Amino acid sequence: MVLDYIVLLLYAVGMIAIAIYTRNRSGSVDDFLLAGKKGLNGLMSAFAYGTTYFSAVIFIGYAGSFGTRFGLASVWIGIGNAIFGSLIAWMVLAKRTKNMTQRLSSKTMPDFFSKRYDSHALKLVSAVVIFIFLIPYSASVYSGLSALFEIVFGIEGWIIMLALAALTAVYLFFGGYFATALSDFIQGIIMLVGVVLMVVLFMNSPEVKWDLSSLVTDAEKTWFTFSSSQTGFYGSTVSLLSLICLTSFGVWALPQTIHKYYAIRDRKAIRLGTAVSTGFALVIGFCAYFVGALSKFFPQTEGIPSDRIVPTMLSIVIPTGLMGLIAVLILSASMSTLSSVSLASASVVAMDLYKGSIRKNADEKNVNLVMRVLCLVFIVISVVLAVLNEEFGISAIAYMMGISWGTLAGCFMGPFVLGLLWKRVTKPAVWCSIIGSLILTAVLIVVLGYDSQGWSCTFGVALKSGISLSPTIGVICMIFSLAITAVVSLFTKAPEQRVLDEAFSKPIENEV
Repeated sequence: MVLDYIVLLLYAVGMIAIAIYTRNRSGSVDDFLLAGKKGLNGLMSAFAYGTTYFSAVIFIGYAGSFGTRFGLASVWIGIGNAIFGSLIAWMVLAKRTKNMTQRLSSKTMPDFFSKRYDSHALKLVSAVVIFIFLIPYSASVYSGLSALFEIVFGIEGWIIMLALAALTAVYLFFGGYFATALSDFIQGIIMLVGVVLMVVLFMNSPEVKWDLSSLVTDAEKTWFTFSSSQTGFYGSTVSLLSLICLTSFGVWALPQTIHKYYAIRDRKAIRLGTAVSTGFALVIGFCAYFVGALSKFFPQTEGIPSDRIVPTMLSIVIPTGLMGLIAVLILSASMSTLSSVSLASASVVAMDLYKGSIRKNADEKNVNLVMRVLCLVFIVISVVLAVLNEEFGISAIAYMMGISWGTLAGCFMGPFVLGLLWKRVTKPAVWCSIIGSLILTAVLIVVLGYDSQGWSCTFGVALKSGISLSPTIGVICMIFSLAITAVVSLFTKAPEQRVLDEAFSKPIENEV
């Protein structure tokens, strides 16, 4: 156990060292937010994207919860993430996002909306929505890590949350996006090595013993039919397909993942980033859900909350000395996500609310300081929410992420993706998508919650049940966003040619 703690300590020291090493690379707003004017190469961009994509939520929340429910069929979620969330996402969005954001000189998603649709109000509203709905996602990551360390190391969850928050705050405050990207590269390598090692250890454990025949039998039952031993909504094909769609297409409109395209260097970097991010997602996604599916071999996981399944399995299988490495694997996945989410949230408030409305004449040094402070504020709020969530049960982890991703992707899928591809998208259509998706999310949570539990149940029971259906609600809202944006655009006045020229035709240096 001492060796495990040494590994964790070395990891923490390494992250702080990166912050110190990169502190001179974050002097300006461009440096802090976009790693400077040159941007990042393809390898670092791909790892930054992949490590932001996957966090403790997939290992602790999703793998345990849905790997248990769907068996080997759950690996389709990881495959979908690689194909649709990485390969096709990069092919469709990376080049277009880089070029258009350069033309518009936008550094954040709200700033993009403001300039693409010529609306300052859109900047303000989208900034508030992003800040609010990224908090539950960040909190879910803290909750997942607290579950791991409580079960495996016997450390109380709130202590781990505070320690991780402090570590994230230090290297993000001093280093900005370059520190995040450099640490993402290192953490991505740790994740790849750790997740493969984890699969080997599980397959070689006395409980599993390379029992391929049993796994093949399960595959015959679940691989193509999506059948499940569970009954009800979560045993259905609809539920699994909803998870695949939410986790694969949600990243197309999330500010923390879209941000990676802003800072990529050139066309060569995009090609390399596409290939590397796809391979990374395939390995991480497949292995994580594969481990979750192995829970059938561990009777100790029966009857416990779904988000404690993987930590319990780890405590049984992973020997002393290697547990530190596996913990660092999950820490690496989480630290990169937390820093990216914190940076995305802080930037929209500092750039789009503070600089955009409150103090328009603020100089760059002042904005940079405000952005750093807001990173700390966001981290504190997320930790408080995560601690409060402990009162409601750790099983809420996966659904906190679902609400966050579903709401944000539902609001911005049409405005961002169609806005890149189609000149005809109009300002009223964007407003309909954002406001309509917020209303639709709230309505569906209540209605589906009552429908699943019976209309005579209490509001609290219905609300909890509705939140548990967040993956399906998120997919419905994404489809709604694309549809309402397209339809309203066709029936409203086309954007001014001046705005379109600025977004689509303005000459820029080093166009990719």
